[in-house]
Amino acid sequence: MIEAVDGFFSYISAVGPSKLLRIFWFFVFFEFARFFIFELTVLIIWKLREPQRKERYSNARRRLFIERPLVSVIVPGKNEGLHIFKLANSLKEQSYTNFEFIVIDDGSDDDTERICKSLQKNGFIDLFLRNDVRGGKASAANLGYRFSKGKIIVHLDADCSYDNDAIEKIIIPFYLDDAIGAVGGNILVRNFKDSLCATLQAIEYSDTISVGRITSSYLGIYRLVSGAFGAFKREALDRVGGWDIGPGLDGDITVKLRKLGYLIVFEPEAVCQTSVPDTFRKLVKQRLRWDKSIIRFRVRKHRDVFYPNATFRFSNFVSSAENITYNLLLNIKWWIYLVDMVVNYSSLLAFVFPFNILLYTVNNFLKFLVFSLFRTRKNSSIIYFIPYLPLMVVYFGFYLRLVRSVAYVQEFFFKRSYKDAWNPAKSSNHAKKLGI
Repeated sequence: MIEAVDGFFSYISAVGPSKLLRIFWFFVFFEFARFFIFELTVLIIWKLREPQRKERYSNARRRLFIERPLVSVIVPGKNEGLHIFKLANSLKEQSYTNFEFIVIDDGSDDDTERICKSLQKNGFIDLFLRNDVRGGKASAANLGYRFSKGKIIVHLDADCSYDNDAIEKIIIPFYLDDAIGAVGGNILVRNFKDSLCATLQAIEYSDTISVGRITSSYLGIYRLVSGAFGAFKREALDRVGGWDIGPGLDGDITVKLRKLGYLIVFEPEAVCQTSVPDTFRKLVKQRLRWDKSIIRFRVRKHRDVFYPNATFRFSNFVSSAENITYNLLLNIKWWIYLVDMVVNYSSLLAFVFPFNILLYTVNNFLKFLVFSLFRTRKNSSIIYFIPYLPLMVVYFGFYLRLVRSVAYVQEFFFKRSYKDAWNPAKSSNHAKKLGI
Protein backbone atom coordinates (compact mmCIF):
# COMPACT_ATOMS: atom_id res chain seq x y z
CA MET A 1 0.00 0.00 0.00
CA ILE A 2 2.81 2.39 0.92
CA GLU A 3 4.52 1.63 -2.37
CA ALA A 4 1.30 2.38 -4.25
CA VAL A 5 0.88 5.73 -2.47
CA ASP A 6 4.53 6.60 -3.16
CA GLY A 7 3.93 5.68 -6.78
CA PHE A 8 0.93 8.00 -6.98
CA PHE A 9 2.80 10.96 -5.52
CA SER A 10 5.70 10.23 -7.83
CA TYR A 11 3.22 10.30 -10.71
CA ILE A 12 1.81 13.64 -9.54
CA SER A 13 5.24 15.23 -9.24
CA ALA A 14 6.19 13.94 -12.68
CA VAL A 15 3.14 14.99 -14.70
CA GLY A 16 3.36 18.71 -13.91
CA PRO A 17 0.76 21.40 -13.09
CA SER A 18 -1.24 21.15 -16.34
CA LYS A 19 -1.86 17.43 -15.84
CA LEU A 20 -2.83 18.00 -12.21
CA LEU A 21 -5.36 20.61 -13.30
CA ARG A 22 -6.71 18.12 -15.82
CA ILE A 23 -7.26 15.52 -13.09
CA PHE A 24 -8.52 17.81 -10.35
CA TRP A 25 -10.22 20.47 -12.50
CA PHE A 26 -13.52 20.31 -10.65
CA PHE A 27 -12.00 21.09 -7.27
CA VAL A 28 -9.59 23.76 -8.52
CA PHE A 29 -11.93 25.76 -10.76
CA PHE A 30 -15.30 25.34 -9.07
CA GLU A 31 -14.74 24.61 -5.41
CA PHE A 32 -11.44 26.21 -4.37
CA ALA A 33 -11.49 29.17 -6.76
CA ARG A 34 -15.16 30.08 -6.24
CA PHE A 35 -15.91 29.13 -2.64
CA PHE A 36 -12.59 30.04 -1.06
CA ILE A 37 -10.38 32.36 -3.12
CA PHE A 38 -13.19 34.49 -4.56
CA GLU A 39 -15.19 34.73 -1.32
CA LEU A 40 -12.05 35.44 0.72
CA THR A 41 -11.13 38.28 -1.64
CA VAL A 42 -14.58 39.84 -1.30
CA LEU A 43 -14.54 39.41 2.48
CA ILE A 44 -11.18 41.16 2.78
CA ILE A 45 -12.45 44.13 0.76
CA TRP A 46 -15.66 44.14 2.85
CA LYS A 47 -13.63 44.12 6.07
CA LEU A 48 -11.30 46.90 4.91
CA ARG A 49 -14.31 49.14 4.33
CA GLU A 50 -15.73 48.49 7.79
CA PRO A 51 -14.86 51.96 9.21
CA GLN A 52 -16.91 53.74 6.51
CA ARG A 53 -19.69 51.19 6.93
CA LYS A 54 -19.83 51.74 10.70
CA GLU A 55 -20.12 55.50 10.26
CA ARG A 56 -22.99 55.13 7.78
CA TYR A 57 -24.60 52.54 10.05
CA SER A 58 -24.40 54.88 13.05
CA ASN A 59 -26.07 57.68 11.08
CA ALA A 60 -28.79 55.29 9.86
CA ARG A 61 -29.47 54.14 13.42
CA ARG A 62 -29.81 57.76 14.52
CA ARG A 63 -32.33 58.42 11.74
CA LEU A 64 -34.29 55.31 12.73
CA PHE A 65 -34.68 56.35 16.35
CA ILE A 66 -35.58 59.92 15.40
CA GLU A 67 -38.42 58.70 13.18
CA ARG A 68 -39.32 55.56 15.19
CA PRO A 69 -41.67 54.12 12.54
CA LEU A 70 -44.24 51.52 13.44
CA VAL A 71 -42.99 48.05 12.56
CA SER A 72 -45.32 45.09 12.05
CA VAL A 73 -43.92 41.77 13.23
CA ILE A 74 -45.94 38.98 11.59
CA VAL A 75 -45.64 35.31 12.51
CA PRO A 76 -47.61 32.90 10.29
CA GLY A 77 -47.69 29.19 11.07
CA LYS A 78 -49.62 26.06 11.90
CA ASN A 79 -49.60 24.27 15.27
CA GLU A 80 -47.10 26.72 16.72
CA GLY A 81 -48.90 27.30 20.02
CA LEU A 82 -46.10 25.86 22.15
CA HIS A 83 -43.58 28.29 20.64
CA ILE A 84 -45.65 31.48 20.62
CA PHE A 85 -45.39 32.31 24.33
CA LYS A 86 -41.60 31.99 24.32
CA LEU A 87 -41.39 34.18 21.22
CA ALA A 88 -43.84 36.75 22.59
CA ASN A 89 -41.93 36.92 25.85
CA SER A 90 -38.61 37.42 24.07
CA LEU A 91 -40.05 40.20 21.91
CA LYS A 92 -40.82 42.13 25.11
CA GLU A 93 -37.05 42.45 25.56
CA GLN A 94 -36.33 43.97 22.14
CA SER A 95 -34.29 47.20 22.06
CA TYR A 96 -36.68 48.61 19.44
CA THR A 97 -40.12 48.79 20.97
CA ASN A 98 -42.41 50.55 18.48
CA PHE A 99 -43.84 47.44 16.84
CA GLU A 100 -47.09 45.52 16.68
CA PHE A 101 -46.98 41.75 17.09
CA ILE A 102 -49.35 39.82 14.80
CA VAL A 103 -49.77 36.05 14.89
CA ILE A 104 -51.59 34.24 12.09
CA ASP A 105 -52.85 30.72 12.78
CA ASP A 106 -53.06 28.77 9.53
CA GLY A 107 -55.76 26.21 10.36
CA SER A 108 -54.10 24.65 13.42
CA ASP A 109 -55.62 21.52 14.89
CA ASP A 110 -53.95 21.80 18.29
CA ASP A 111 -54.33 24.38 21.10
CA THR A 112 -52.74 27.24 19.14
CA GLU A 113 -55.97 29.25 18.91
CA ARG A 114 -56.69 29.01 22.64
CA ILE A 115 -53.09 29.84 23.59
CA CYS A 116 -52.89 32.83 21.26
CA LYS A 117 -56.23 34.28 22.33
CA SER A 118 -55.06 34.07 25.93
CA LEU A 119 -51.78 35.81 25.03
CA GLN A 120 -53.69 38.50 23.16
CA LYS A 121 -55.97 39.05 26.15
CA ASN A 122 -52.94 39.47 28.41
CA GLY A 123 -51.14 41.89 26.12
CA PHE A 124 -48.45 39.62 24.70
CA ILE A 125 -49.97 39.65 21.19
CA ASP A 126 -51.43 42.77 19.57
CA LEU A 127 -53.50 40.97 16.95
CA PHE A 128 -54.39 37.30 16.48
CA LEU A 129 -55.78 36.16 13.13
CA ARG A 130 -56.88 32.72 12.04
CA ASN A 131 -57.54 30.83 8.83
CA ASP A 132 -60.14 28.23 9.81
CA VAL A 133 -59.08 26.19 6.77
CA ARG A 134 -55.36 25.85 6.12
CA GLY A 135 -54.26 27.95 3.15
CA GLY A 136 -50.48 27.61 3.36
CA LYS A 137 -47.75 29.84 4.72
CA ALA A 138 -48.07 32.41 1.92
CA SER A 139 -51.80 32.74 2.58
CA ALA A 140 -51.21 33.23 6.31
CA ALA A 141 -48.39 35.74 5.72
CA ASN A 142 -50.56 37.75 3.33
CA LEU A 143 -53.40 37.81 5.85
CA GLY A 144 -51.08 39.26 8.48
CA TYR A 145 -49.64 41.73 6.00
CA ARG A 146 -53.13 42.97 4.98
CA PHE A 147 -54.09 43.67 8.60
CA SER A 148 -50.74 45.18 9.57
CA LYS A 149 -50.20 48.92 9.91
CA GLY A 150 -46.43 49.22 10.01
CA LYS A 151 -44.14 51.02 7.57
CA ILE A 152 -41.86 47.96 7.73
CA ILE A 153 -43.02 44.33 7.87
CA VAL A 154 -40.80 41.84 9.72
CA HIS A 155 -41.54 38.18 8.98
CA LEU A 156 -40.53 35.70 11.72
CA ASP A 157 -40.83 31.97 12.32
CA ALA A 158 -42.44 31.04 15.63
CA ASP A 159 -39.91 28.37 16.56
CA CYS A 160 -36.85 30.65 16.27
CA SER A 161 -35.17 32.80 18.90
CA TYR A 162 -33.88 36.30 18.32
CA ASP A 163 -31.20 38.51 19.86
CA ASN A 164 -32.68 41.33 21.93
CA ASP A 165 -31.53 43.87 19.33
CA ALA A 166 -32.55 41.76 16.32
CA ILE A 167 -35.55 43.90 15.28
CA GLU A 168 -33.48 47.08 15.55
CA LYS A 169 -30.59 45.59 13.56
CA ILE A 170 -32.74 44.27 10.71
CA ILE A 171 -34.56 47.59 10.13
CA ILE A 172 -31.53 49.92 10.32
CA PRO A 173 -30.44 49.11 6.70
CA PHE A 174 -33.65 50.72 5.39
CA TYR A 175 -32.15 54.01 6.60
CA LEU A 176 -28.89 53.40 4.76
CA ASP A 177 -30.46 53.60 1.32
CA ASP A 178 -34.03 54.44 0.29
CA ALA A 179 -33.76 51.94 -2.57
CA ILE A 180 -33.55 48.98 -0.16
CA GLY A 181 -36.77 46.96 -0.34
CA ALA A 182 -35.93 44.00 1.88
CA VAL A 183 -33.33 42.91 4.44
CA GLY A 184 -32.36 39.36 5.33
CA GLY A 185 -31.32 38.38 8.85
CA ASN A 186 -28.45 36.13 9.86
CA ILE A 187 -29.69 32.58 10.59
CA LEU A 188 -27.60 30.44 12.93
CA VAL A 189 -28.24 26.93 14.22
CA ARG A 190 -29.44 26.72 17.81
CA ASN A 191 -29.67 22.94 18.25
CA PHE A 192 -26.22 22.13 16.85
CA LYS A 193 -25.46 19.67 19.67
CA ASP A 194 -28.64 17.63 19.24
CA SER A 195 -27.30 15.23 16.59
CA LEU A 196 -24.63 14.71 13.97
CA CYS A 197 -27.08 15.94 11.35
CA ALA A 198 -27.64 19.22 13.22
CA THR A 199 -23.91 19.72 13.80
CA LEU A 200 -23.09 19.42 10.10
CA GLN A 201 -25.85 21.88 9.25
CA ALA A 202 -24.45 24.34 11.81
CA ILE A 203 -21.12 24.30 9.97
CA GLU A 204 -22.95 24.72 6.67
CA TYR A 205 -25.00 27.67 7.96
CA SER A 206 -21.93 29.33 9.42
CA ASP A 207 -19.67 29.07 6.37
CA THR A 208 -21.74 28.50 3.24
CA ILE A 209 -24.91 30.38 4.17
CA SER A 210 -23.91 33.17 6.56
CA VAL A 211 -20.53 34.06 5.04
CA GLY A 212 -21.84 33.41 1.53
CA ARG A 213 -24.64 35.91 2.07
CA ILE A 214 -22.22 38.57 3.27
CA THR A 215 -20.31 38.30 0.00
CA SER A 216 -23.38 38.11 -2.25
CA SER A 217 -24.96 41.10 -0.49
CA TYR A 218 -21.77 43.13 -0.84
CA LEU A 219 -21.69 42.31 -4.56
CA GLY A 220 -25.35 43.30 -4.97
CA ILE A 221 -26.55 39.80 -5.96
CA TYR A 222 -28.06 38.62 -2.66
CA ARG A 223 -30.92 36.36 -3.69
CA LEU A 224 -32.93 35.07 -0.72
CA VAL A 225 -34.50 36.81 2.27
CA SER A 226 -35.25 33.98 4.69
CA GLY A 227 -38.78 33.64 6.00
CA ALA A 228 -37.30 32.81 9.40
CA PHE A 229 -36.09 36.40 9.69
CA GLY A 230 -36.69 38.94 6.97
CA ALA A 231 -37.84 42.57 6.82
CA PHE A 232 -39.72 44.26 3.98
CA LYS A 233 -40.62 47.85 3.17
CA ARG A 234 -44.41 48.11 3.01
CA GLU A 235 -44.43 50.00 -0.28
CA ALA A 236 -42.33 47.19 -1.79
CA LEU A 237 -44.75 44.51 -0.60
CA ASP A 238 -47.65 46.59 -1.92
CA ARG A 239 -46.08 46.67 -5.37
CA VAL A 240 -45.49 42.89 -5.58
CA GLY A 241 -48.79 42.01 -3.94
CA GLY A 242 -47.29 40.00 -1.09
CA TRP A 243 -46.22 36.38 -1.17
CA ASP A 244 -47.08 33.87 -3.90
CA ILE A 245 -48.07 30.28 -3.13
CA GLY A 246 -45.57 27.49 -2.96
CA PRO A 247 -42.43 26.05 -1.39
CA GLY A 248 -39.58 28.44 -2.08
CA LEU A 249 -41.72 31.54 -1.48
CA ASP A 250 -38.78 33.26 0.27
CA GLY A 251 -36.60 33.19 -2.84
CA ASP A 252 -39.59 33.98 -5.03
CA ILE A 253 -40.54 37.23 -3.30
CA THR A 254 -36.88 38.26 -3.24
CA VAL A 255 -36.65 37.95 -7.03
CA LYS A 256 -39.97 39.77 -7.46
CA LEU A 257 -38.61 42.71 -5.47
CA ARG A 258 -35.30 42.71 -7.32
CA LYS A 259 -37.11 42.80 -10.66
CA LEU A 260 -38.85 46.02 -9.56
CA GLY A 261 -35.46 47.62 -8.94
CA TYR A 262 -35.30 47.33 -5.15
CA LEU A 263 -31.98 46.60 -3.45
CA ILE A 264 -31.96 43.48 -1.30
CA VAL A 265 -29.32 43.29 1.44
CA PHE A 266 -28.13 40.95 4.16
CA GLU A 267 -27.58 42.17 7.71
CA PRO A 268 -25.12 39.84 9.51
CA GLU A 269 -25.62 41.52 12.89
CA ALA A 270 -29.38 40.83 12.95
CA VAL A 271 -29.16 37.36 14.46
CA CYS A 272 -31.81 34.66 14.56
CA GLN A 273 -31.24 31.16 15.87
CA THR A 274 -33.27 28.30 14.46
CA SER A 275 -33.64 24.59 15.13
CA VAL A 276 -32.70 22.60 12.04
CA PRO A 277 -33.81 19.03 11.20
CA ASP A 278 -32.13 16.65 13.63
CA THR A 279 -32.25 13.54 11.43
CA PHE A 280 -31.01 12.99 7.90
CA ARG A 281 -34.46 11.76 6.85
CA LYS A 282 -36.06 15.05 7.95
CA LEU A 283 -33.26 16.98 6.27
CA VAL A 284 -33.87 15.19 2.97
CA LYS A 285 -37.51 16.36 3.01
CA GLN A 286 -36.47 19.95 3.70
CA ARG A 287 -33.72 20.06 1.06
CA LEU A 288 -35.85 18.39 -1.60
CA ARG A 289 -38.34 21.22 -1.09
CA TRP A 290 -35.63 23.89 -1.20
CA ASP A 291 -33.90 22.46 -4.27
CA LYS A 292 -37.11 21.93 -6.25
CA SER A 293 -37.89 25.60 -5.75
CA ILE A 294 -34.74 26.56 -7.70
CA ILE A 295 -36.20 24.88 -10.78
CA ARG A 296 -39.74 26.08 -10.20
CA PHE A 297 -38.94 29.73 -9.57
CA ARG A 298 -35.46 30.46 -10.92
CA VAL A 299 -35.56 28.36 -14.08
CA ARG A 300 -39.28 28.58 -14.93
CA LYS A 301 -41.20 31.39 -13.26
CA HIS A 302 -38.46 34.05 -13.27
CA ARG A 303 -36.59 33.06 -16.42
CA ASP A 304 -37.40 36.52 -17.78
CA VAL A 305 -34.46 37.96 -15.78
CA PHE A 306 -32.28 36.59 -18.59
CA TYR A 307 -34.21 38.40 -21.36
CA PRO A 308 -32.88 41.71 -22.77
CA ASN A 309 -36.13 43.61 -22.18
CA ALA A 310 -36.94 47.08 -20.89
CA THR A 311 -36.73 45.98 -17.23
CA PHE A 312 -33.51 43.98 -17.65
CA ARG A 313 -30.94 44.52 -14.88
CA PHE A 314 -27.46 43.07 -15.00
CA SER A 315 -27.38 42.48 -11.23
CA ASN A 316 -30.54 40.35 -11.43
CA PHE A 317 -29.07 38.44 -14.36
CA VAL A 318 -25.90 37.71 -12.37
CA SER A 319 -27.82 36.83 -9.21
CA SER A 320 -29.97 34.21 -10.94
CA ALA A 321 -27.17 32.99 -13.21
CA GLU A 322 -24.86 32.49 -10.22
CA ASN A 323 -27.58 30.64 -8.32
CA ILE A 324 -28.40 28.34 -11.23
CA THR A 325 -24.74 27.81 -12.13
CA TYR A 326 -23.54 26.90 -8.66
CA ASN A 327 -26.55 24.80 -7.72
CA LEU A 328 -27.95 23.22 -10.87
CA LEU A 329 -25.10 23.34 -13.41
CA LEU A 330 -22.36 22.66 -10.88
CA ASN A 331 -24.29 19.62 -9.75
CA ILE A 332 -24.42 18.37 -13.35
CA LYS A 333 -20.70 19.10 -13.76
CA TRP A 334 -19.99 16.97 -10.69
CA TRP A 335 -21.57 13.96 -12.39
CA ILE A 336 -19.63 14.81 -15.57
CA TYR A 337 -16.44 14.88 -13.51
CA LEU A 338 -17.15 11.41 -12.10
CA VAL A 339 -17.72 10.03 -15.60
CA ASP A 340 -14.58 11.81 -16.84
CA MET A 341 -12.45 10.19 -14.16
CA VAL A 342 -13.93 6.71 -14.72
CA VAL A 343 -13.48 6.89 -18.49
CA ASN A 344 -10.11 8.62 -18.75
CA TYR A 345 -8.33 7.76 -15.51
CA SER A 346 -9.71 4.36 -14.54
CA SER A 347 -6.25 3.09 -13.59
CA LEU A 348 -5.82 5.95 -11.09
CA LEU A 349 -9.29 5.87 -9.48
CA ALA A 350 -7.98 4.25 -6.32
CA PHE A 351 -5.88 7.38 -5.78
CA VAL A 352 -7.82 10.16 -7.51
CA PHE A 353 -10.85 9.92 -5.25
CA PRO A 354 -8.93 9.63 -1.94
CA PHE A 355 -6.79 12.58 -3.02
CA ASN A 356 -9.94 14.55 -3.84
CA ILE A 357 -11.22 13.77 -0.37
CA LEU A 358 -7.93 15.01 1.08
CA LEU A 359 -8.15 18.24 -0.95
CA TYR A 360 -11.73 18.89 0.11
CA THR A 361 -10.94 18.15 3.75
CA VAL A 362 -8.01 20.57 3.82
CA ASN A 363 -10.17 23.14 2.05
CA ASN A 364 -12.96 22.72 4.61
CA PHE A 365 -10.55 23.25 7.51
CA LEU A 366 -9.04 26.28 5.77
CA LYS A 367 -12.43 27.84 5.05
CA PHE A 368 -13.76 27.24 8.54
CA LEU A 369 -10.73 28.71 10.30
CA VAL A 370 -10.08 31.63 7.93
CA PHE A 371 -13.73 32.61 7.58
CA SER A 372 -13.99 32.67 11.38
CA LEU A 373 -12.10 35.95 11.22
CA PHE A 374 -15.02 37.54 9.34
CA ARG A 375 -18.01 36.17 11.23
CA THR A 376 -19.88 38.90 13.07
CA ARG A 377 -21.10 36.40 15.67
CA LYS A 378 -18.17 34.46 17.09
CA ASN A 379 -19.53 31.10 18.24
CA SER A 380 -18.01 30.23 21.61
CA SER A 381 -18.20 26.56 20.60
CA ILE A 382 -16.01 26.91 17.51
CA ILE A 383 -13.63 24.24 18.83
CA TYR A 384 -16.62 21.92 19.15
CA PHE A 385 -17.03 21.82 15.36
CA ILE A 386 -13.42 21.06 14.40
CA PRO A 387 -13.62 17.24 14.83
CA TYR A 388 -16.64 17.19 12.52
CA LEU A 389 -15.02 19.08 9.62
CA PRO A 390 -13.71 15.91 7.88
CA LEU A 391 -17.31 14.70 7.62
CA MET A 392 -18.27 17.78 5.59
CA VAL A 393 -16.72 16.11 2.55
CA VAL A 394 -19.38 13.41 2.68
CA TYR A 395 -22.12 15.85 3.71
CA PHE A 396 -21.43 18.44 0.99
CA GLY A 397 -19.75 16.32 -1.63
CA PHE A 398 -22.09 13.35 -1.72
CA TYR A 399 -25.16 13.61 0.50
CA LEU A 400 -26.38 17.09 -0.50
CA ARG A 401 -25.37 16.63 -4.15
CA LEU A 402 -27.39 13.43 -4.37
CA VAL A 403 -30.42 15.10 -2.75
CA ARG A 404 -30.14 18.04 -5.17
CA SER A 405 -29.90 15.70 -8.15
CA VAL A 406 -33.07 13.88 -7.10
CA ALA A 407 -34.89 17.19 -6.52
CA TYR A 408 -33.92 18.57 -9.92
CA VAL A 409 -35.09 15.45 -11.74
CA GLN A 410 -38.37 15.44 -9.80
CA GLU A 411 -39.09 19.09 -10.59
CA PHE A 412 -37.79 19.22 -14.16
CA PHE A 413 -39.74 16.24 -15.39
CA PHE A 414 -42.63 15.81 -12.93
CA LYS A 415 -43.18 19.25 -11.28
CA ARG A 416 -43.30 17.56 -7.90
CA SER A 417 -43.25 20.83 -5.92
CA TYR A 418 -46.98 21.14 -6.64
CA LYS A 419 -47.52 17.88 -4.75
CA ASP A 420 -45.44 18.83 -1.71
CA ALA A 421 -47.43 18.33 1.50
CA TRP A 422 -45.79 21.48 2.89
CA ASN A 423 -48.46 23.38 0.97
CA PRO A 424 -52.21 22.50 0.93
CA ALA A 425 -53.22 20.59 -2.22
CA LYS A 426 -55.91 23.13 -3.13
CA SER A 427 -53.39 25.99 -2.98
CA SER A 428 -50.81 24.07 -5.01
CA ASN A 429 -53.40 23.12 -7.66
CA HIS A 430 -54.45 26.76 -7.94
CA ALA A 431 -50.81 27.87 -8.22
CA LYS A 432 -50.18 25.28 -10.93
CA LYS A 433 -53.11 26.59 -12.97
CA LEU A 434 -51.77 30.12 -12.65
CA GLY A 435 -48.24 28.99 -13.47
CA ILE A 436 -46.72 30.32 -10.23
